[in-house]
Order: sequence, then C-alpha cells, then structure tokens
Amino acid sequence: MAAALFALALLLYLGLDFPEASTAQSSYAARSDTAVEISYGSAIKLMHERTKFRLHSHDVPYGSGSGQQLVTSFPNVDDANSYWIVRPQPDTSAKQGHPITHGTIVRLQHMKTRKWLHSHLHASPITGNLEVSCFGGEGESDTGDHWMLEIEGSGKTWRQNQRIRLRHIDTGGYLHSHDRKYTRIAGGQQEVCGVGDKRPDNVWLAAEGVYLPVSLPK
Repeated sequence: MAAALFALALLLYLGLDFPEASTAQSSYAARSDTAVEISYGSAIKLMHERTKFRLHSHDVPYGSGSGQQLVTSFPNVDDANSYWIVRPQPDTSAKQGHPITHGTIVRLQHMKTRKWLHSHLHASPITGNLEVSCFGGEGESDTGDHWMLEIEGSGKTWRQNQRIRLRHIDTGGYLHSHDRKYTRIAGGQQEVCGVGDKRPDNVWLAAEGVYLPVSLPK
C-alpha cells in the first residue's frame, strides 16, 4: 500500500497522467521476458552494479571544482533524492512514453531539484577524474547534459534488468562510481565521476521507479 501511495504521489508531482504506470520496488533482477521497458518520462533510480548504491544528488554544492550541485551514490534504497526523470535530447521527435534504444542520447533530470546530470573537465574531488554534477534547470540545458546509452549484451531496447553504461558526449567519460566515500558533507556516500574507459565500475542498472507505459512512435 505504501509503495502504491508513493507512486501516485510521484505521478502527481511530475504532472503525469498515467494511472497504469508500473511501480517497481527492487525488481532489477526481473527475468528478461518480464522486465519493464524504460520509456521517456519514467522516474527511476540507477543502481551501481558492483556496490548496489543508487545515483543520488541533493541541493549541496561541491566545495571545489565547478561549485555546482553535488552528485554521489547513496547506500539507502528508499531516499527520494535518488530519483531521475529520463528525458530525450532536445529538438528530436522523441516524446514521453517512447522506448529508448542502444546508442540513443538521453538526459537525466534530478526529480527533486530539477537540475540535469552533467559533466565537464573539472576534476572530481576524491580521485581527480572528471567531475559529475547537477546543473541548469527547466529551460536551461546544454550538451554537457547529454549521455549516450550503451546497453551491454544482446538487447537493443532499454529494460530494467539490463546492464548499461552512460557515456558523456562532451568529454567521452563513462558515468562511474567506486567504494571510495566522502567523509564530511556527504559522509558515507560514494564519489560519482567520469572515466575515459570501460571498467566494471561504470555499469549501472535501472532499479526502483515509476515506469510509464511504452507508446511506440507513429
């Protein structure tokens, strides 16, 4: 009941009118024949495959580098600051509910702060890799918010059980996390950064979320 009420509240918050949207709680291990397909407009959590932490942000700036909004990975499953809305690249024909395929450029909008998952050439605070931040807002987005979806394995359409990588268009860095943690402002949370090569630590899976029904482009 609590999950259903939360899903309804989330849909109302996002201004979405999809009563048949699928709510998934910890179902990232679903079988391939039943896994929920991810479409534009869905609000999801991305789970780091190796550490099981969720991609996360909140209204706290980096103390170095760009000074933009901090992005981390977070250990608790039920934190609302780990929801991201999957959006298409601007000026394309993609619409809410359309499926997302391998090689597509997507944007991830942080649900709470409405800023975009972003990267650039500033150094990340712990490892000195590429900093990943949240930046911009409604009506304010640039190519630093663009990420290419790379699906691992044979699947061509993004589904909940698929291992994926997100490669940043401007820098070429893969969205990455590891078990090195912050000790002060974001104590216990893992650094998220960009790295230029494929590694086991830049694999993610779609986990909990509100998944909108797929409507195929006409």
